[in-house]
Amino acid sequence: MTKPQRRFVDLSIYLENDVLSDPPPLAPKITYQKHADTLPEFMAMIPGTQPEDYPDGEAAAAEWVTLTTHNGTHLDAPWHFHSTQDAKNGGARPSITIDEVPLEWCFQPGVKLDFRHLPDGYVATSADVEAELARIGHTLQPLDIVVVNTRSGSRYGHKDYLGAGCGMGYEATMYLLERGVRLTGTDAWSWDAPFSYTAQRVAETGNKALIWEGHKAGRDIGYCHLEKLHNLEALPPTGFTISCFPHKIRGASAGWTRAVAIFED
Repeated sequence: MTKPQRRFVDLSIYLENDVLSDPPPLAPKITYQKHADTLPEFMAMIPGTQPEDYPDGEAAAAEWVTLTTHNGTHLDAPWHFHSTQDAKNGGARPSITIDEVPLEWCFQPGVKLDFRHLPDGYVATSADVEAELARIGHTLQPLDIVVVNTRSGSRYGHKDYLGAGCGMGYEATMYLLERGVRLTGTDAWSWDAPFSYTAQRVAETGNKALIWEGHKAGRDIGYCHLEKLHNLEALPPTGFTISCFPHKIRGASAGWTRAVAIFED
């Protein structure tokens, strides 16, 4: 019997200085140290040594990184969305932080919704989700990881990335959560529609409930979502597992992850 071959598809963007993946005030900053740059640090840790004591005058390469937990491809915890969760499931309780997210949420069968045809700023509805699930012939199972392929994925590395792609509204998010989904994701900067479109709708309607409506669904049913995924175009609708374990940061609202799709070919 031939053992299945595992194939991995990287779903993560880089942490880097030169590609716009966040508004400039929130962008990461990476300072690179070459092997000779760290000699003073090594000589301080090993007193009495000199540069010539190190092969070719080299110590170790290293990097200093300044970033938020929401830079790069990351997993948001319910704590990010609101201080309480699960109001719909028997009473609100304090929201869990990233170090409290159940690990079983982060390694489950994946489902891809293809919303690349939806315009920038569009807010997807439960009807959109239901129609796409019907199109791909999938019935949601508890703990499925549902990722949304928007137009934003094709704009990564371009100036319009932050404002590209559709968002997931409250009712679309609740449609997933009410069926047992606890982890979702998007290749856009945010699970919700870009802020510029939300601001315009709020100004036109006066409806403050539109502010971060997809995120705020976590008040009713706690869930996590991935943001700034990449390469979702390479995925079929189903037939793969997603691994997206977050970095274990005590009490944090999010954690960085190397999100990967795993195929058993």
